[in-house]
Amino acid sequence: MADEKELGKELGEVQRLHWQETYTAHPGMYGEQPSAPAVHAAGVFRAAAVNDVLELGSGHGRDALFFAREGFTVRATDFSATGLDQLRAAARAQDVTERVTTVVHDVRDPLPLPDASVDAVFAHMLLCMALSTSEIHALVDEVRRVLRPGGVFVYTVRHTGDAHCGAGVAHGDDIYEHGGFAVHFFPRDLVDALADGWRLDEVFPFEEGDLPRRLWRVTQTLPRRR
Repeated sequence: MADEKELGKELGEVQRLHWQETYTAHPGMYGEQPSAPAVHAAGVFRAAAVNDVLELGSGHGRDALFFAREGFTVRATDFSATGLDQLRAAARAQDVTERVTTVVHDVRDPLPLPDASVDAVFAHMLLCMALSTSEIHALVDEVRRVLRPGGVFVYTVRHTGDAHCGAGVAHGDDIYEHGGFAVHFFPRDLVDALADGWRLDEVFPFEEGDLPRRLWRVTQTLPRRR
């Protein structure tokens, strides 16, 4: 187990540096328009009377800034300080700085928030980064901890039906690396396991990009206490 954790930390640091270099070389690489999952999530959040959103893996901020423009208060986290620098600059340009805060954070560590302190959490392709299955479970436990009762979690992941799954450099635990980016491809039973104790509202298959990447958009709700 110690060796597995050490290897995970090593791969995580390699990935962090790779993302830093990528954002430096390609500022605003995903453009200004929000992702389709973020647009969907905003509708889900409005229906649930959400006020504040925690975004995990926000990168340079196209989705965090969209949520802010939609009127939500957003806390954006990422392990790339470079990406968050770009996010803050864009927030100033879009005049939404009062609704956006940023925190450099690696999701392998506990979330820097108190218990039951946010209404919703959003993560587009963050859970399927170079995280082990045990690290993913620990992260979802943290999401559950910081959500208020009735809070909503919307996330997307590439799954085992993706063309890149099983190809490239294998790191074990369904993690494969292509072009320097390591991805954990999700089997459906992992999605179900992560929803244990939640209400699983939707598992929606969709495609994104030119390959195309094949993903699930998952929406789950934390039950209210009785």
